[in-house]
Amino acid sequence: MLKKETLNFIKDVAENNNREWFAANKAVYENAKADVLALVTSIIPELAKIDPVLPADADPKKSLLRIYRDVRFSKNKDPYKNNYGIWFSTKKGGNEPGYYLHIQPGKSFIAGGYWMPDAPHLKLIRQEIDYNIDDFKEIIEDKAFKKSFKLGEDNALKNAPKGYDPADPNIGLLKLKSFEATMKIDDEEFLKPNLVNKLISSFKTVQPLVAFLRNAIHG
Repeated sequence: MLKKETLNFIKDVAENNNREWFAANKAVYENAKADVLALVTSIIPELAKIDPVLPADADPKKSLLRIYRDVRFSKNKDPYKNNYGIWFSTKKGGNEPGYYLHIQPGKSFIAGGYWMPDAPHLKLIRQEIDYNIDDFKEIIEDKAFKKSFKLGEDNALKNAPKGYDPADPNIGLLKLKSFEATMKIDDEEFLKPNLVNKLISSFKTVQPLVAFLRNAIHG
């Protein structure tokens, strides 16, 4: 579970997104960061039990994304993120399938999959879906999966990808450019003692999708 102060801090960042305020509240930030890292530390070994590819002794600090924003190429010059982002995979920083926890009061969610894979990986994933469409549909149409998760469909091509028949009954799935499934999580869930169990249960539901995508790019 998290402390209420930890969620309150991220609310305060959103309302006071400037370096002066952050510097004055650096101690509060450090306490909140330590609280989130304690949660990550609890999640890692449990997540490794349902997905043995992930190391049970992974460094929690490598899963917690930085709160500092890269504003070099952004019109939004706010220096800090208004959320805690936590990414679990075999690589730091993504570029492969994995699990994600987004903590943002009122907008928190759990996710699993592969967000916007690069062109070589996207090609391999499309091939895998095309060759094993029944297996892929079994995952995303599973009762437990559909009850909790929604496969994102916003990032998709307008036309059929090169080499695929526009009349293919599964062309909607083959047009996708991103393969992440998400589910919302209410703020109060973070304050409950069974938080880790809830998160692991959700990650377990989305694990077959992560495994399918991982198999597509690694074989």
